[in-house]
Amino acid sequence: MQINTLGRGGLRVTPFCLGTMTFGSQTDEADAHAQIDAALAAGLNFVDTAEMYPVNPIRAETVGRTEEIIGGWNAANSGRRGDYVLATKVSGEGLKAVRDGAPISRQTIEAAVDASLRRLKTDYIDLYQLHWPNRGSYHFRQNWGYDPSRQNTVDTIAHMEEVLETCDALIRAGKLRQVGMSNESAWGVSQWVRIAETRGLPRIASIQNEYSLLCRLFDTDLAEASLNEDVPCLAFSPLAAGLLTGKYQNGAVPEGSRKSFVGDLGGRATDRVYPAVDAYADIAGRHGVDLVHMSLAFAASRPFMGSVILGATTLAQLEHILRGLDLSLSDDVIADINGAHRKHPLPY
Repeated sequence: MQINTLGRGGLRVTPFCLGTMTFGSQTDEADAHAQIDAALAAGLNFVDTAEMYPVNPIRAETVGRTEEIIGGWNAANSGRRGDYVLATKVSGEGLKAVRDGAPISRQTIEAAVDASLRRLKTDYIDLYQLHWPNRGSYHFRQNWGYDPSRQNTVDTIAHMEEVLETCDALIRAGKLRQVGMSNESAWGVSQWVRIAETRGLPRIASIQNEYSLLCRLFDTDLAEASLNEDVPCLAFSPLAAGLLTGKYQNGAVPEGSRKSFVGDLGGRATDRVYPAVDAYADIAGRHGVDLVHMSLAFAASRPFMGSVILGATTLAQLEHILRGLDLSLSDDVIADINGAHRKHPLPY
């Protein structure tokens, strides 16, 4: 399988990454461990998690459970930790289930890293990411009312310096290898890079943002920043929370699916989204490809993409995904996809 280098820090990852946010809620420990085994056997070398996982729902009593499950796999597979790149995240301001919603700071990062290392049963984290910025974000459907005029630039820059200084110390201590961002903006990427280069601090390796056929906010300013600053995207929700499997069409809500727990799929289940899914399903059908495989292949083909984070509730779902990871889309398929995108922009 092809290998991509994240930024300039030397982390080498496969074009697809195993996402784990349902481990410990919809996905039990045995199935989760089987998914890790299957992903590594299929050639993937990248696993992504977060301290706040599992989701659906996020609860204070289950925070950290996903990391514990991955840690159980690490403990049971002694000697295999070097076989894969492990990424996790520190939760940002406002999530009451984690540290009562405390903002990211030197103190929270230091405490969160040590807690993640204990749960993951590892000595180091390859990629440590800020789950969302303290200053706020237009992601998670917040773009419709986003107002950056409320930000304090001086405080933001001081915070960025503190974060990079803290991560630098943790890298020197051997606890982290690289640092990354998530749910960031083009301006944010440029500032993280500028501060790192000016101060001689760790340069961010990646930016983990949502990207799929239904969510292409990354395609303009962020794509330019990503390519010119050498900060590749790690795409989460490439199947749009399951919408791009087609399983929610015509009002269907399969038992145990994400929609059965979160009815609006985090703001994605709008009246506009289902005709868009129909359009992409039609393209897949006309070209004789699977909608899931087409969706993932499109995300992986983007010039700014470092790795596409795929997730599955069950091992059977993951096995179906893995069977299509070698799909390459023709120019005709890409042209049809872009045509559908023009007809169905921003469906949620």
